[in-house]
Amino acid sequence: MGPVATPYRLRPGDTGPQQRSPATCGAACLTVARMLVDPVFASWLTTGEPHPPGAPPGATQDERFAAHELLVLRRTNALSLRKGGVNLPWPRRLGTAPWGAKRELERGASRPGTRYALDVLRHGDDAGLARSFEHLVAVVTEGEPALLYVGDVALPRHVTLVMPGESDHMLEVYDPATGRVSHLRRDALVERCLGLAGWNIPWLVVQPDGAHRVPAHGLTGWVRSVARTPRATASSP
Repeated sequence: MGPVATPYRLRPGDTGPQQRSPATCGAACLTVARMLVDPVFASWLTTGEPHPPGAPPGATQDERFAAHELLVLRRTNALSLRKGGVNLPWPRRLGTAPWGAKRELERGASRPGTRYALDVLRHGDDAGLARSFEHLVAVVTEGEPALLYVGDVALPRHVTLVMPGESDHMLEVYDPATGRVSHLRRDALVERCLGLAGWNIPWLVVQPDGAHRVPAHGLTGWVRSVARTPRATASSP
């Protein structure tokens, strides 16, 4: 039996990989999310070994990360017809399509069987944003992260990865623009002063449906419901 790959972890104060192009913040988050649930994939990305079938080439960690995030961006933004629905195309220059990110999370970038939903935050009031934060705390857990889209008053401009915090009342956020991991505060979300890569306004989240943590219930904002039946997903780079 070969050596067991060491689980990849990110905690506040750590610095993870940085996005390699202006349009790949979402793809970088999805790549890191896969690293957190797949030690073999994380080992390949950080060391080059073992080399999974179909993995893109790259002599260094930065080259492998850059190649993989571009692969993810193509996968999340391309038109595809698969069991479970259609993935609508989206221009790559505009970043990662939320519905494509949802499919990527459900197909290997989160714990097998996890299902995801979209919740729009942009027009929520303070009370609604507070409830959305508490719901994120309830559903985000190890292996089941969320994506938070942030921007200005006009458009979402950036994507970050939300992970569980050190207590039941906290969250952590990985910013692919800097690679840094920091605490995500409730008041920063409610007061729309997130300060993530210079963007402050929360736009939407792609979050676990909560089947592994809390009973299904209504969310603030517009939610696209998903099937609740757990199923295994094959991990692929």
